[in-house]
Formats: sequence, structure tokens, C-alpha cells
Amino acid sequence: MQRAEFVERYGGVFEHSPFIAERAYDAGTITEPLGASSVHEAMAAIFRSASAEERLGVLRAHPDLAGKLAIAGELTEDSKREQAGAGLDRLSADEHARFTELNTAYVEKFGFPFIIAVKGLTKDDILAAFGSRISNSRDQEFDTACQQVEKIARLRLESLLPETH
Repeated sequence: MQRAEFVERYGGVFEHSPFIAERAYDAGTITEPLGASSVHEAMAAIFRSASAEERLGVLRAHPDLAGKLAIAGELTEDSKREQAGAGLDRLSADEHARFTELNTAYVEKFGFPFIIAVKGLTKDDILAAFGSRISNSRDQEFDTACQQVEKIARLRLESLLPETH
């Protein structure tokens, strides 16, 4: 697969951060046949080796859960599908207000949106995670958010690629 095709197909796995796919391809760590595990391993290594500022940029590229972009219909297809799967597209007015309040408090404290791999979670699970993680230190939460970004990327790759053995 050529670089441009790889970046076109997998550049959004890390939300709005095609530089990760570009660097993974350029590093020569992407090998055929492509499998979710091997591509994730290569891309996660690039993400981990990125500067703290670059990783912060990846975190900030993620939308708020049930936030303004969701209401305006401006989420990426992946984010839209993931949030809908957790029921975040069907919140009551009170639930939406609670998510807005938590998103605002979280961003004010940490400087990036609350990130969690929502696949398999309910809105109550997500609210509970919000509640427990808001008391973390910034360093703890930066690490947790980065782990969640990698998990989201893994889930996205699993939906795009077969596993190879």
C-alpha cells in the first residue's frame, strides 16, 4: 500500500491526527499484510514517542462527549457512531445538561476534553468515569486520556482491518 493511500485510510484513527499514520508509515513499521494489531502497535509507538505538546494536540482534537459538535452534527463518522453506541445521542435535557457541566469542569481543570473509549459503555458508566477521573492530578489524567486514545484507535482499527496471524 502506498503512503498516501495508507494515510487516507488510517489517518483518522487517532482523531484528526494524520501525522501519526504518516510517521508510522515513514518509519517502515507498517508491513503487509496489514492487521489491526500490527498497525495499532506501529501507530501507538509513534503516538507514545510524540512530544507532550503533540500528544496534547491529539487529546484536544477529540470532541466533548455529547457536546456542541454532536448537537451540530459535526462529529467525525467514527465519533458519531461511537457516541451513538453509548446512547449519547439520546440524552434527556437533564442528562445533556449534566454532560455539559462535567465537560466544562473537566476542560477547565485539565485543558483537554474528557476522553473515554465508549464502546460497550452506557451513559451511566461514562458519567461514573467522569466522576472518578475528575479528581485525578493533571499528570494522571493526561496518562489516562492517552491510554484511552490508544484504546479508541485500536477499536477503530479492528473495525477497519482483519487480524493477521
